[in-house]
Amino acid sequence: MAKTITHWLNGEPFSGASERRAPVTDPATGQVTAEVALAGAEDARAVIEAAHSAFPGWRDTSLARRTSVLFAFRELLNSRKGELAEIISAEHGKTVSDALGEVGRGQEVVEFACGIAHLLKGGHTENASTQVDAYSIHQPLGPVGVISPFNFPAMVPMWFFPLAVAAGNTVVLKPSEKDPSASLWMARLWKEAGLPDGVFNVLHGDKAAVDELLTHPAIRAISFVGSTPIAEYVYRTGTAAGKRVQALGGAKNHAIVLPDADLDLAADAMVSAGFGSAGERCMAISACVAVGPIADELVARIADRTRGLTLGRGSAEPDMGPLVTREHRNKVSGYIDAGVAAGAELVVDGRGRQAEGLPGGHWLGPTLFDRVAEDMSIYTDEIFGPVLSVVRAESYDEALALVNRNRYGNGTAIFTHDGGAARRFQNEVEVGMVGINVPIPVPMAYYSFGGWKASLFGDSHAHGMHGVHFFTRAKAVTSRWQDPSHGGLQLGFPQNA
Repeated sequence: MAKTITHWLNGEPFSGASERRAPVTDPATGQVTAEVALAGAEDARAVIEAAHSAFPGWRDTSLARRTSVLFAFRELLNSRKGELAEIISAEHGKTVSDALGEVGRGQEVVEFACGIAHLLKGGHTENASTQVDAYSIHQPLGPVGVISPFNFPAMVPMWFFPLAVAAGNTVVLKPSEKDPSASLWMARLWKEAGLPDGVFNVLHGDKAAVDELLTHPAIRAISFVGSTPIAEYVYRTGTAAGKRVQALGGAKNHAIVLPDADLDLAADAMVSAGFGSAGERCMAISACVAVGPIADELVARIADRTRGLTLGRGSAEPDMGPLVTREHRNKVSGYIDAGVAAGAELVVDGRGRQAEGLPGGHWLGPTLFDRVAEDMSIYTDEIFGPVLSVVRAESYDEALALVNRNRYGNGTAIFTHDGGAARRFQNEVEVGMVGINVPIPVPMAYYSFGGWKASLFGDSHAHGMHGVHFFTRAKAVTSRWQDPSHGGLQLGFPQNA
C-alpha cells in the first residue's frame, strides 16, 4: 500500500478530515510511489488557523532570535541539501545535479534573509517640516500564502518563505501535488532549526485548498507561480478579497542570435536552455530567432547537439530525465503533432524515444523545429516541454518586433559581439529579464525576479511588510562579455550561478 503524504500543521504531520487523495508517481517508471492528501475547506482552515494563531508570538520575537533560526536553517540546508535533491529528482524527474542547482539558487534567498536585521531598518528624517520629524518602519503583515509549481519544488518556495519568515510573518505553503515531498522535508528542517510551531505550515491540495487561501480573511498576502490563466485567477480572486497578490504567470522566452554571434556558444545555449530539466522551466528558451544568413548553420549545430542527448533516470545523471507526469508528456507530444500538421519543419523528433530499461516512464526526447511561423501553436503557447522552435528573421528590427509582439514578457536573451546592439536590445525589448550572451537570465537573490505583460500580475516586490508599497516595472539584465570561451553543454541548473 502506497504511503500517504500529509499536511504539516503546528510542527507535526496532519492527515486532515478529507479522504481525497492524488497519486504521486516515479516519472522514470510511471509507478505510483505515494498518495498525497488533498485538503478540503475544513482542512485548509485548520492549517490557516495554525498560522494565524502563531503570528502574534512570531511577530513579537526579536530580530536577534529570528536571525538565529534563519542561520540554523541555512546551516542544516547546506549540510543536507543532497537529501533534498534526491527527493526532488525522484518525484519530478530532473537529474540530481540539476536538483542540487535548484536548491543552491534557493539557498541564495535563505542567505539573503539571514541579514534581515539590516534589511528591516526603517528611516528617520529630522525636521522634514518645521519641528516635524518623519519616520518609516517595516512591520510584518501576518499569515501569508505561497502557491508554488511542480517544476521547482524547493527553489520557488525558497524564493518567498525565507524573507516572509525572517520579517515576522507566518507561512502556509501550498506545493504542487505532483511532487509534494520536498515541502515536508523543508518543514521538518525548519522545526529542527528551532522555528516555533505554526510559523511554517504545509497545505496539500487542489483548487479547494487554493480558494481557501485566496479568500480566507486571515491570509494577508499571496505569492503564486504557475500558468498565466491560473495566475490571472489567483490575482483577481485574491485582490477581490483584499489581499496583496504577486502572481507570476507563463512564458515564451526568446533568444535572438545575430549574425556576428559565436554560433557554438549560441547552439550550446539553445540546447541547454531549451532541453534542460526536460524543458519544464518558466525560464526555458523555447523560441530561437535566427537573424539573417546564419540560420541554416545555427540549426545544423543545434540539431547535431540535440541528437546526442541521452535520456534516463535522474539519479543516473543523463542529459535529460522524464517529464513529470504521463498526462503532461502526452500534452507536449500533442504539440509536436500540431507543429508537424501546421507545416513547421521537424528537424529532430523526440516522439517515441525512451530510456533503456524503463519502458513505463514519461519519456519524450528533445525536439527541434525549424521555419516556425508566428501563428503556429508551437510558437504561441507555453509548451513547458523539450520542444525548441527556430523562427527566422531577416533583421534585428524584425526579430525585436517579434519578441515585443508576444503576449508574454518573462525572459529573453540576445547573442552578439556588438555591445551597441546588446545595449539597444536591453533598452527596447519589452521583457522583464534580459540576458546578453546568457540564455537564462535569472537574477540573484537580491534582484527582482519577474516578467512583464502576461507573465506577471501584481507586484514583483511583495515582501510581506507594512509600509509604503511601490508597484514597479523593473528589468533585470545579466551579461557575459569578458570570457568569450564556452564550456560546452550544461543542461542542469547552474549550482554556482
